[in-house]
Amino acid sequence: MQVPGPSLREAASMYGTAVAVFLVILVAALQGSAPPESPFPYRIPLDPEGTLELSWNVSYVQETIHFQLLVRELKAGILIGLSDRGELENADLAVLWTDGDSAYFGDAWSDQRGQIHLDTQQDYQLLRAQRTPEGLSLLFKRPFATCDPKDYFIEDGTVHLVYGILEEPVRALEAINISGLQTGLQRVQLLKPNVSIPALPADLRTMEIRAPGILIPGQETTYWCYITELPEGFPRHHIVMYEPIVTAGNEALVHHMEVFQCAAAFESFPAFSGPCDSKMKPERLNYCRHVLAAWALGAKAFYYPEEAGLAFGGPGSSRFLRLEVHYHNPLLIKGRRDSSGIRLYYTATLRRFDAGIMELGLVYTPVMAIPPQEAAFVLTGYCTDKCTQLALPPSGIHIFASQLHTHLTGRKVVTVLARGGREKEVVNRDDHYSPHFQEIRMLKKVVSVLPGDTLITSCTYNTGDRKLATVGGFGILEEMCVNYVHYYPRTQLELCKSAVDPGFLQKYFHLVNRFNSEEVCTCPRTSVPEQFASVPWNSFNRQVLRALYGFAPIAMHCNKSSAVRFQGEWNLQPLPEITSRLEEPAPHCPPGRAQSPAGPTVVSIGGGEG
Repeated sequence: MQVPGPSLREAASMYGTAVAVFLVILVAALQGSAPPESPFPYRIPLDPEGTLELSWNVSYVQETIHFQLLVRELKAGILIGLSDRGELENADLAVLWTDGDSAYFGDAWSDQRGQIHLDTQQDYQLLRAQRTPEGLSLLFKRPFATCDPKDYFIEDGTVHLVYGILEEPVRALEAINISGLQTGLQRVQLLKPNVSIPALPADLRTMEIRAPGILIPGQETTYWCYITELPEGFPRHHIVMYEPIVTAGNEALVHHMEVFQCAAAFESFPAFSGPCDSKMKPERLNYCRHVLAAWALGAKAFYYPEEAGLAFGGPGSSRFLRLEVHYHNPLLIKGRRDSSGIRLYYTATLRRFDAGIMELGLVYTPVMAIPPQEAAFVLTGYCTDKCTQLALPPSGIHIFASQLHTHLTGRKVVTVLARGGREKEVVNRDDHYSPHFQEIRMLKKVVSVLPGDTLITSCTYNTGDRKLATVGGFGILEEMCVNYVHYYPRTQLELCKSAVDPGFLQKYFHLVNRFNSEEVCTCPRTSVPEQFASVPWNSFNRQVLRALYGFAPIAMHCNKSSAVRFQGEWNLQPLPEITSRLEEPAPHCPPGRAQSPAGPTVVSIGGGEG
């Protein structure tokens, strides 16, 4: 039923502008759809000014997400959508627009030139549009998978949300080109795991690790480091939960935060509060790398399983902690103070198990390298059956959370559990991974790892903008491939990673010299990064390096927390033999889904609640 209201032209006349801020309501109910009764538990600001706010609710039964978009200052329309890496070209979009007479909501897509087209299959369905005291609220839904080739397949990992603001009416949707819009990007995990909240102990206490009222620099990206310490004689406790504290008004600037515990080998750490890349930062702060808590935009509180907690305090544990806050300030806002941080919930009543954190993936070494100009080069690190057989208890361990990590060229990360030579299940996977969005993620299902199992971590890199090889290492322009898995019960095994055998890599450099006029120096004085820098990257040298990493023996690092390897022979180890692999994730097309509207939904101009 259409709700009467003043026309847009009347509104334009009243305000003397081509288009007024309009508020819309849905003309008719769509196939009897109704919004879910439960609230929207997840919420993020989309733009730096906080004028766009997205909330959502996930239904795994219906395989559908309900979105609520709040537009505080609507002009002539809005587009919001999803894309592979955050581009507005080749994006899957929901668009609200006006032609000056009527307003419309529709499912659309953009081509590689940024031109907008109406989708023949309307999978974004508007359920309600109404005026609220805060602005225009749009409620719409979208299935995870639509099997429409123009649509984005919503998966478990990182999702790149894109938006654009329409300033003026358009005669038709196809007249919109994103090049002329105010646009932006926000990264988030949409498909949050549906895990129950465990009971908390009666003697729960809290501790806030917060930035000390710092002045946020007026630059796009800042990593701020702050050193604090636990009270003298602070006894052993278990962290059972933590949550973010974000200073009011800074929700769109605080991108992610981490709390690290410093190495117990040092009796003290110097005080510091400043940019993490500052020349004034004490070198000793580089030894504060044991993660206690990590939060990223869109994440809620993190809970440990009822039977486990993360130990901190007491003998053998450093009193010093490092808070790191990433500020994303694309509008270069100045004069903003911030005291954001993380609130730890802990108990003196120790739980049955200590939780542990184990590093999987590749050793930080230059022998693992990615040639330049590669769109999707894969490197793989192994935690072998030999290491887990020796280091894990007979009943195994249980992984309940994971934090994936690469540097700037990482595009995809996956860890798979293999048993008896057959890939059994995925531990964590992010096919749209971004190094600018890293958080500890609860797993939908706890993964049990038994002695003799193999854990395989693969990272995919894009070095399209690089002219030299990118080698492994600690530097931000070097690369990493890591999965920090959170598990219980804690064992002595803290690092289970691999790298290609260095001797076999030298054979590669010798082979390059035999088939190329430009020589790579293989003398002992030359470092591996220097050798890689002199490789002429023709197709032969690229393919041989890829083949080398796929068959050459590896050096295993099966390490205790003291960085000492477990006893055994760990060099020249054969690659694990995998005879059966899991299938890549593919869209599940919902059977018998109700026919979607053939065209956009007409919405009328109205005042008051809709």
